Amino acid sequence: MVEKVCFSIFLCLSASLIITIHFPEVNGARRQPQDNKLILNGPEKLFVFGDSYADTGNWPPTDASKPWRKPYGMTFPGKPSGRWSDGRVLPDYIAEYLGIGSPQPYRLWKGDGEAKQYGMNFAYGGAGVFDTFEGCPNMTTQINYLQQLLQQNAYTKHDLTSSVALVTSVGNDYGNYHGHIHQGMEEFVESITEQLSVNLKRIHEMGVPKVAVTAMQPLGCLPAVTFSTGNYPNCDENTNNITRFHNQMLKQRVDKLNDQTEGSPFVILDLYAAFTSALNIKHDQHPGKSSFPYPLAPCCLGNCGLVDVSGKKEYGLCDDPKMAFFWDMTHPSQQGWFAVYSALKSSLPHLFHPQQALLRQFNGQNDNKRLKMLMNIE
Repeated sequence: MVEKVCFSIFLCLSASLIITIHFPEVNGARRQPQDNKLILNGPEKLFVFGDSYADTGNWPPTDASKPWRKPYGMTFPGKPSGRWSDGRVLPDYIAEYLGIGSPQPYRLWKGDGEAKQYGMNFAYGGAGVFDTFEGCPNMTTQINYLQQLLQQNAYTKHDLTSSVALVTSVGNDYGNYHGHIHQGMEEFVESITEQLSVNLKRIHEMGVPKVAVTAMQPLGCLPAVTFSTGNYPNCDENTNNITRFHNQMLKQRVDKLNDQTEGSPFVILDLYAAFTSALNIKHDQHPGKSSFPYPLAPCCLGNCGLVDVSGKKEYGLCDDPKMAFFWDMTHPSQQGWFAVYSALKSSLPHLFHPQQALLRQFNGQNDNKRLKMLMNIE
């Protein structure tokens, strides 16, 4: 019953570079060059809150759990890892940008020190700002988990002051909205963005200097929506209008928070612009020429990851996930996430303190060869 609710249209929403990035092992430690922090001088930990766009393994690994079934994880790490994709997702790329390993999922926390080396990921597929379905921790609950770890002395004040937070909110609340699309939606958007504002402020007041929150991706471009219009030809303008209104309200809330808080600690990562840039979406909501031959079509079509009682797959798979922006009906592929990350890179220096951002930019321009070596970049 939970699966049926979770996999409605939005509910489990949890420019490529010329360099190749060597990522750390899933949830594992990697060797850090001794002078990496000297050069990057950035955050040492990443705390992640949100949904399936950020979940790296918090969804329980049961037989009925899609992200723990093949073909999920086929690109990275080569088997299902609890990520809602064929490979890496947004926090993996953000962590690599910061020069740290991907933070371990909260589900794996066992009270030892090693698990918290790079921070903690509390994101849970299907979660929303408010309650979505039974047993799914909403964003407030996820922040409570961090508060509990502080009370247990699992993290120190220094751990938080040398960290950054990533918050994703990509549509599960709207998938759980039961009102008429034109009745009460404005008030609903306002309530979601208001609670998001409360959550962001709380995270910062706990001691995290920089808190990044995603603007919502164009919901009307998801295969789950475009499929209903026939063979994924165009994005749905009406659905995207809701997304744009949400993002407008979110920007107003974040601007207000920054006006009221010293240092402008809150940063918006514009998934809407990043998705439309990667897909080359035109004003008529039609995708233009991009690196993806069929931009709005998923690689894994159907009930991805599921098989019937006879063992027959309930899905079809494309020949090469690298050629698809979307992995399934709602989530980007690893290549899709890389394209989004590439489009977001100009915003990521804001995750550093101003002095750190300036130093990082200087090193990127004037000591690029050494920086690549330190970041394990070919």
